[in-house]
Amino acid sequence: MPTVFVPTEIRESETRAAASPDTVTRLIKLGMSVQIQAGAGAASHISDKAYEAAGATIVSDVAAGYGAADLVFKLNPPTPAEIASMREGTTLVSFVNALTDKDIVEALNARKISSIAMELVPRITRAQKMDALSSQANLAGYKAVIMAADHLPKIFPMLMTAAGTIQPARVVIMGAGVAGLQAIATAKRLGAVVEVSDVRPAVKEQVESLGGKFIEVPTDGSAEDEGGYATEQSEEFLAKQRELVREKIVNADVVITTAAIPGRPAPKLVTDDMVEAMRGGSVIVDLAVASGGNCTLSEAGQIVQKHGVTIIGKLEIPSLVAANATDMYAKNVLNLVGDMVDKEKGFHFDFEDEVVTGSVVCHKGEICHARVRDAHGLSPLNTPQEA
Repeated sequence: MPTVFVPTEIRESETRAAASPDTVTRLIKLGMSVQIQAGAGAASHISDKAYEAAGATIVSDVAAGYGAADLVFKLNPPTPAEIASMREGTTLVSFVNALTDKDIVEALNARKISSIAMELVPRITRAQKMDALSSQANLAGYKAVIMAADHLPKIFPMLMTAAGTIQPARVVIMGAGVAGLQAIATAKRLGAVVEVSDVRPAVKEQVESLGGKFIEVPTDGSAEDEGGYATEQSEEFLAKQRELVREKIVNADVVITTAAIPGRPAPKLVTDDMVEAMRGGSVIVDLAVASGGNCTLSEAGQIVQKHGVTIIGKLEIPSLVAANATDMYAKNVLNLVGDMVDKEKGFHFDFEDEVVTGSVVCHKGEICHARVRDAHGLSPLNTPQEA
């Protein structure tokens, strides 16, 4: 019976956990035993007793938890100390930042830890239930609008009163991926006028179906990859985009930026001079700040005032709605691991499964993910990875 260990997330301000009582129960039904570090769910308002009632064992000694684990479920990329605590042959299921953090990948591989990167789960129909990037981005898009509304010194909806009419807030959203689409829907529900810019013309219909107005930017070719993510654009194109949206941004009350490219720095869409030209009291929420930010004045982890504009660069925004974020992430992990359990073989790696080949970074002492190898300057593997 494989043992799953869920440690407490140690990153500052992190409130999420990688398992919920519901997923503990379902993991046990899959034939696994589950150990939870004491207090792992406290910040998500899940007590140790709730985990115990679901069938988990509460472990106070984190070293013992790692030492007994066949699988470790985490949310944030592991630290060197956490990697050192895992025994050889452990399977780690977590965000890894595998395309950008070579040190983590090499440390996991050196310890012969089989690592499944949640950020690399392929965007195919069958894997939607495992897509943690989308589940967390959905919450981030919602919360970004709520944070903006809280900091904006005016209300979002139009209000007609005996004292006069208050015009609705104008919101510009940069990027119409999962977070951007949720931000559109939330801002519209609050009564704002919403305009949206994206390098992918194909998202226009989705934007308009949610009540947003699409800002058209001419493009020469496809601006998205096979997974539907935006691809890196030329500086010439980005300059044209900035020119076309500048007027919209300058006249906006709120700007929410969500543009991110997997494995690449975030494109700079809102420049210093744009911020300086915005009205005092306006708000920018930069959801791409972890990868460098879409606004040139954003500061990671900070809320700052620049030229009278509030710029919100908070990290781990889904952690601000920890109950939902934990529930959704835990189900993503359960769904991925559950699909890797066979009635006869138990939990195993089937490298003929595109979800496995698309998300496993290293296995049995080999970095086996093609994109990760390419990102870190490694030559392609000559033979398929063995289970």
